[in-house]
Amino acid sequence: MASFSARGPSVADSEEAELLACRKSLEFAVDTGFTDIVVEGDNSAVMNSILSSRTEFSRQGDLYEDVKCMTARITNLTVSCVHRTANSVAHSLARFAKNIDDEIVWMEDSPPVALEALYFDSS
Repeated sequence: MASFSARGPSVADSEEAELLACRKSLEFAVDTGFTDIVVEGDNSAVMNSILSSRTEFSRQGDLYEDVKCMTARITNLTVSCVHRTANSVAHSLARFAKNIDDEIVWMEDSPPVALEALYFDSS
């Protein structure tokens, strides 16, 4: 189990934000040697395109290709779309990342901001 939070570049829309987050997460997972990965996102078009074998001709085509290249290096990959309300931990980490300058990684620990989100979800 691992988590990280990092500020990324400005984005044009939710598709680009989801793709950049997915690419960064997969890059982190591959670099740290994880082989069993679960990718969840709340943009169904992005999640379906990642699973698709067709080439993307949208303006995000290069990002989709980067993500697909990384997924090829993962032994067991699950990609699914979840409702935004089911993704509160990820959104908490994203909000946290807005206020940091460097990437923060938690290995085998739970980030305090994620624990807080889980606590509120269970209440």
